[in-house]
Amino acid sequence: MTHTEQLAGFLADLRYEHLSDAVVSRTQELFLDWLGSALASQGSHPIPLFERYAELMGPAAGPARIIVNGRSTSAYFAALVNGASSHLVEQDDLHNSSVLHPATVVFPAALAAAQDLGCTGRELLLAAVAGYEAGIRIGEFLGRSHYRVFHTTATVGTLAAAVAVGKLRNFDAAQFINVLGSAGTQAAGLWEFLRDAADSKQLHTAKAAADGLLAAYLTADGLTGARNILEGEQGMAAGMSSDAQPQKLSDRLGSRWALLETSFKFHASCRHTHPAADALLGLMQREGLSHEHIERVTTHVHQGAIDVLGRVDVPQSVHQAKFSMGTVLGLIAVHGKAGLPEFEQFALNDARVARFRDKVQMQLDAQVDAAYPQRWLGRVEVLTVDGRRLQGAIDEPKGDPGNTLSRPELEDKFRSLLAFSGALEGAPVDALISQVWQLHQRPDVHSLI
Repeated sequence: MTHTEQLAGFLADLRYEHLSDAVVSRTQELFLDWLGSALASQGSHPIPLFERYAELMGPAAGPARIIVNGRSTSAYFAALVNGASSHLVEQDDLHNSSVLHPATVVFPAALAAAQDLGCTGRELLLAAVAGYEAGIRIGEFLGRSHYRVFHTTATVGTLAAAVAVGKLRNFDAAQFINVLGSAGTQAAGLWEFLRDAADSKQLHTAKAAADGLLAAYLTADGLTGARNILEGEQGMAAGMSSDAQPQKLSDRLGSRWALLETSFKFHASCRHTHPAADALLGLMQREGLSHEHIERVTTHVHQGAIDVLGRVDVPQSVHQAKFSMGTVLGLIAVHGKAGLPEFEQFALNDARVARFRDKVQMQLDAQVDAAYPQRWLGRVEVLTVDGRRLQGAIDEPKGDPGNTLSRPELEDKFRSLLAFSGALEGAPVDALISQVWQLHQRPDVHSLI
């Protein structure tokens, strides 16, 4: 059997009873985190563009729900808009070694299909686990070279979404092979948009979620796909990677739950900025420094950080500022936080943040680079105005599995995300949180949102 066939067999055989309490609990936590990210984007550009497109091209009503406006539509258009909305505020989860944001592609597709098909909460959770386990392994398989040019959440995300929906459709191993083929041939998404502060990142996740759902529904009706889309001579690895490792596709299936390795975001910025942000914040607190005491900051980073963050010089939009190492560290240094309010109020308009941004440089560090992507190490060197050279270091940024967010912290984050957009407040927020914690007991998910 090929590694792809082993993966397909695992997905077909996976049952809810195979999931540990820890896996179920973490999937609920990831769902709440995703839902907060989606609701936090309500009313923010470019999400209304996706809403208008769905209203123009989609049905007037349907079984699935668009989260940011509450409208009902088809599963396809719900997946499209919800995929876009959950990847805007940069608060959605990340899996380190695959450099994949699973939630923003898996949950929009799985929830929309679950609402369409009348599935239970348990079926939704199982589908999400399948999407995470497949997507993470495919991301690891394609390797670091893939991520340098391709936005992994867009490319691999299409396959992860397809797998999740395929699980809701009770696919057998042969159907999972076909759905991977049909999803993989649609996989796309390039990093070039960052140079222009373009809106493509939301288009990436919108299309990944919707196209994954498309592939699964067509597969259920008998559409075939390439049988070796991952490992084949003209497949994804051949065209999109120079360091693919096929064994990653079948890595400890059934014993290693990759979903448990997923990190939550603490800062509202690109995850590549988080290690340095935590290291700088810790150093400033330890030494009693303010931003005025700092002459220069050198961040010791992995190559992936340079590839992504190095495209942004002076950010032209709030979203682009989230990919500026200098801006993120400026917010940390001046305001002590890099959350959604700080970005909205100060990222582009605070002269102190701009001055600090110009003091920050990135430097490739061999030790940090060797650890990546399995570990995202934070290392900073600070030169003070009085000539001192100080070092800051962190091995697990806030939100990583070894330094994770507790349920109370996730609930606080959820409330702050909804408060930011004004999507919901008060008792309804608490009720929604309670519903998510009881997701495994829900007989259906129609009224969840």
